[in-house]
Amino acid sequence: MSSPSIEQLQELPLPAAISYAPQTWGWLLVLTLLLLLTAAWLAHRLYRWRHNRYRREALARLDQLRQKPDNAALREIAPLLKRVALSMPQQPEVASLSGQAWQDFLQRSTPLTLPQDFALQLTTLTYAPDSALQALDEPRRQALLSLCRQWVETHHVAA
Repeated sequence: MSSPSIEQLQELPLPAAISYAPQTWGWLLVLTLLLLLTAAWLAHRLYRWRHNRYRREALARLDQLRQKPDNAALREIAPLLKRVALSMPQQPEVASLSGQAWQDFLQRSTPLTLPQDFALQLTTLTYAPDSALQALDEPRRQALLSLCRQWVETHHVAA
């Protein structure tokens, strides 16, 4: 017996190439359906994102108003909520609403339980003299801004 030498080694053959393409039409169908579902989901998310632009802008404005402790910021809350209501996708008839009709609309369009005098509070913020607004303590201001923020976040158009 002779001892093995390096000259006796042979190169191993490479395995056959494996294609990444589906081997049957069924897998191609599954891949196509998966791609279509993903595209539909992405299109829906984009539509919803664009659809809620007014909501994102209103929330950003409310955050800015929360940082400003002056009366001008408080006076801007009611018109902001009215603009949000006017910007709703189905655009309900809210431009002329005031008083109890405005209160009813605000309550109908959210799952939150709003105070019975919420619309009156908003009207007071808009039209009250500066002395009345300065009499509001900080916790009450923040609670009102927080409630407005929750309404903007959760409102929907009632059917």
